[in-house]
Amino acid sequence: MDKKEQDQLKKEAAIKAAALVKNGSVLGVGTGSTVAFFIDALGKRKDKEGLTLKHIVTTSNRSKKQLESLGFKVDELKDIDQADLTVDGADRVDRNLDGIKGGGGALTLEKNVAINSKQNIWIVDESKVVEHLSGFPLPVEVLPISAEQNFKKFEAEGLKPQWRKNEDGSRYVTHYGNYIIDLAIEPIPVPEGLAAYLDKTVGVVEHGLFLGICDKVIIAKANGAIEIKSRI
Repeated sequence: MDKKEQDQLKKEAAIKAAALVKNGSVLGVGTGSTVAFFIDALGKRKDKEGLTLKHIVTTSNRSKKQLESLGFKVDELKDIDQADLTVDGADRVDRNLDGIKGGGGALTLEKNVAINSKQNIWIVDESKVVEHLSGFPLPVEVLPISAEQNFKKFEAEGLKPQWRKNEDGSRYVTHYGNYIIDLAIEPIPVPEGLAAYLDKTVGVVEHGLFLGICDKVIIAKANGAIEIKSRI
């Protein structure tokens, strides 16, 4: 499948997701290529149907700029109590609708928006769907003050840590001034166990295991079909 065909599938999945957004609701919007199509679809609903949203919060400046260019006002997470729906992508999603996110480095904000949302929908293409979480390094955001110790600890645990770096070889720095250590372990044998371990590790700000968060995933399949899976 070439990029043009893949983009068309993403667009169709994004349109499906945009149709689920209710007028006057509070919406969380993620980031990524598929979400960009979702935002475009929201803009078309705004022009054709007069779609209005009480609040919109987003997880990236790129999505914020795109929304504002279409006439939407974007607020901060602190300005809302809870989103009615958040629509985002995922780097990987398994059969249980658990996922890995954070490939773009915004995992901390993405998780904060997600857990403060009544419903979460992910839109992905078929290449992101796996039986068990694998095929994508797990991002872990760490405080600079103890990052070296965290790296050595992960190494000793056999988690195959790698510093996330910029093209010039310098360490990638998140929006919040932290580093990202990507864990190359795969497949992740017990996601819940690894999440619990990372949650209690001092110096870890957040990790990219999104477990029990996604309610529905809209999958653009290679055969042109759109599959919708809901959490049981």
